[in-house]
Amino acid sequence: MRHSIRNLAIRNLLIALAMLVTASAGFAQIGISVSFGPPAIPVYEQPICPAVGWLWAPGYWAWDPDFGDYYWVPGTWVEAPEVGYLWTPGYWGWGGGGFLFHEGYWGPHVGFYGGIYYGFGYFGNGFEGGRWQGNQFFYNRAVMNVNETVIHNVYNTTIVNNTTINRVSYNGGQGGISVRPTPEQLSVDQERHIPPVAAQVQHLQTARSNPQLRASTNHGAPPIAATARPGEFKGEGAVPAKEAGAPYHPPAKATADRGGVTQPAHASDLQPHLAPAPNSGNPGLDKKYQQQQAQLIQKQNQQHAQLQQKQESDHQRLTQQNANDARKQQVEQQHQQQTTQLEQKHTQQQQHLEQKQPQAHYEERPR
Repeated sequence: MRHSIRNLAIRNLLIALAMLVTASAGFAQIGISVSFGPPAIPVYEQPICPAVGWLWAPGYWAWDPDFGDYYWVPGTWVEAPEVGYLWTPGYWGWGGGGFLFHEGYWGPHVGFYGGIYYGFGYFGNGFEGGRWQGNQFFYNRAVMNVNETVIHNVYNTTIVNNTTINRVSYNGGQGGISVRPTPEQLSVDQERHIPPVAAQVQHLQTARSNPQLRASTNHGAPPIAATARPGEFKGEGAVPAKEAGAPYHPPAKATADRGGVTQPAHASDLQPHLAPAPNSGNPGLDKKYQQQQAQLIQKQNQQHAQLQQKQESDHQRLTQQNANDARKQQVEQQHQQQTTQLEQKHTQQQQHLEQKQPQAHYEERPR
């Protein structure tokens, strides 16, 4: 148990360090290239600001290499690390034959974030949601959800947006935003920056561990689209998406392929693993191997049937309970994990048996 806790702590530390790495030029790139772009930015409402001096960090799609899937990191309010600092959101950009993620950062000015329309003051260029005046942050009530009876530092400036709202979540590549950084935004790149604070890193880790936030599960409409505080994914401050920003159709291989092995969704999708009939020239050994193979296949078929019966019972119970979509998605994710684990177990068993398969022996005839 002690080793497991230590290993988990080390893994979380490595993830945190990866998120905190920044390039000298200011545009940090997470070293993972994805062949297809993330879903569109979902449509959702902003939770109310919890306290003075907290700034909005828009939600975005991150990539989980373990599952080969995008997952939604909910937008959230975050306390600014320093007076006068603003948040520049991260973004996905095309480069080198794939999409790379440019990490967000804190700084005295908002820099380039791919021209992505994140909303709530982030309309693709700069930030219109508020400004620092001395040591106080003032919120633009026209685009920020602020309770004026609690927070008095507010103003109201209507933002006239002449561009068509485009919820595409990546820059460059096929179908991506074609905006490029301006000279002013490039100069921001040279300023002192602070990487995501610890609360933001923990927020991302919490999102990564939630199966409901994976794009393959929620199809671009995450059940938790925004939170009032980092890591608080339950309660009134947790806001679901109203709808997906656009239909999400990832490449079929990308959603079903994990290292070249197709992942079935249910036990009913599984088939027994069959090896070629042995022909070693020794009928006795061949017959013994075939019996072992038949016994293994029979055992695997029984396990298939048991898991399939259990999963079908789960579906019936969900129907009887009139379960909501979030619960159904959670059960489907569990079914896929169960099925994948059983498939991996059966593959290992088959490989172990094949190692015992009789080999043909040939005697060299004298010339």
